[in-house]
Amino acid sequence: MDVETCAIPGVVIVRPRVFRDERGTFYESFQRDRYAAAGIAGEFTQDNRSASMARVLRGLHYQVSAPQGHLVTVTRGRIWDVGLDLRPTSPAFGRWVGTELSADPPVQIYLPPGVAHGFCVLSDAAELWYRCVGTYRPDDEGGVLWNDPDLAITWPLRDPIVSDKDARYPRLRDLPRQRLPKV
Repeated sequence: MDVETCAIPGVVIVRPRVFRDERGTFYESFQRDRYAAAGIAGEFTQDNRSASMARVLRGLHYQVSAPQGHLVTVTRGRIWDVGLDLRPTSPAFGRWVGTELSADPPVQIYLPPGVAHGFCVLSDAAELWYRCVGTYRPDDEGGVLWNDPDLAITWPLRDPIVSDKDARYPRLRDLPRQRLPKV
């Protein structure tokens, strides 16, 4: 697999090695020791699946007192995936990284605990599989406004479909310090 580190500490992009023949394809989507050597460590405790139609934008989400890490894999379609560093002591606090993830060729991103996650769908539909460090707690959710002008995230679509909840999240500058991830 090829591993690329990003401008945000702990964020890693993985391009698994794909084996193709006349029958189809095969790739290893996770192997604990190999991924730990690439900087993706921690105990994965939960797997999630997400399906979205074209132009859907989800995010930017995180958990406050029990932050989760995410290994994101697209199993169908293409997305633009974004991580926003919300770790108060990080030298990259308030910075974001974005990359295209797809099912073919497979590209994954690991976002460590304290990095908010968002994505938008670039294909007709997309399905994602998240392998999570930590357990989802709905009472612990936090979010940052997806189109916060101070962040200037370059979302590659116009007029996305956004949930009411995501549209009401505060700008980063208006987020109280006690609502930042506890990492």
